[in-house]
Amino acid sequence: MTDSKTKKEERMDINTLLGDYLVEKPEPIIGAKTIQIFLIREILDYTALRTEDTKELNTVATPLSINSKEQISRVAFFASKQKAVESRELERMLRTAVEKQGGIENDKLELGDNNNEKKVKKIKQCYLKDKLCMECPRCVLYGATALSQEANIKHRIEYSTAFSLLPWDDIEETITFNAINDKNIMTGQALGSRYVVKPATIFPSIVTLKSVSREELILTIKTLLSAKSYGAETRIGGDIRNHIVGIAAGWEEIITPLEFTLELYDKKINIEDKTSLEIEQTVVAILRDYLQYTANPDKIKILDDKKEEGNGANTGNVQENGGQEIVDELKTVIDEARNQQLGSDFLYKIYKDVQKFRETQS
Repeated sequence: MTDSKTKKEERMDINTLLGDYLVEKPEPIIGAKTIQIFLIREILDYTALRTEDTKELNTVATPLSINSKEQISRVAFFASKQKAVESRELERMLRTAVEKQGGIENDKLELGDNNNEKKVKKIKQCYLKDKLCMECPRCVLYGATALSQEANIKHRIEYSTAFSLLPWDDIEETITFNAINDKNIMTGQALGSRYVVKPATIFPSIVTLKSVSREELILTIKTLLSAKSYGAETRIGGDIRNHIVGIAAGWEEIITPLEFTLELYDKKINIEDKTSLEIEQTVVAILRDYLQYTANPDKIKILDDKKEEGNGANTGNVQENGGQEIVDELKTVIDEARNQQLGSDFLYKIYKDVQKFRETQS
């Protein structure tokens, strides 16, 4: 009984589910190990996804769906707009975690505790875009360019443009604004217009990781869950919720964001009408269909629900079904990332990995 329970517990964590696609620590030479995180980015407030020159929404012509070649306009959520927010979110998260342990630029900052021996590590200040330290997990994951003769760092996280699920004319709105005179509380002539995406719009999206460690995967998931403000004019809008609806790993990318969007449109996915489980199952079905286009289908792992022999117990990630237990692999990975504390030992490990990374480069 104990052996059976031990085996089951071993299956229920990141290392056993995705360990074959993770590295022990980041290395300058990037291998084929790839993890794709599939998202539904749900707009929760009026959001300006635009270029600064025209102030109009970014749009692009695409097919209506994977089975219809009718051309329509969709709003484009540029990769750079996603990456910038999430890179800064990760930097803020790391900085706050380090400050809680003792602060930035502290020669006596203590991280980690092994056999009661404190390990000391100096953490440099790092921020975009003028002071990249080249020595933190954000720089090593997102990449950084050195200003001196140091080696540059190639990114190992990749973004692509996300496309609105629905056509542009179904989700866009123009908001006219004016100013109020403080003396007589009267409005004058209109000052201008804002071109925005309506709330409840969704953007299927993919974040791809290359040769990352368990700790980097955890930081990425935490970043996606915590990032909330995107687009221009975030002082008055831009609220977005990132729903992780799938994770797949392999030696290559399985599907692109445009294909993902066109497939979901055909499936009539509506985040308001379907449960999260129904959406996740739809994503799994789509990914399985795309295995036929991959070079190494035998190397691909798609997180799914797995049936195991039951022992009469229910947990947050396990449900009983006719004497069997259904293990929610996706929820297992997400929950482990959410519950991982950014404490002393975790921080020491990721910063020590970065130090070894830079030593290898030099």
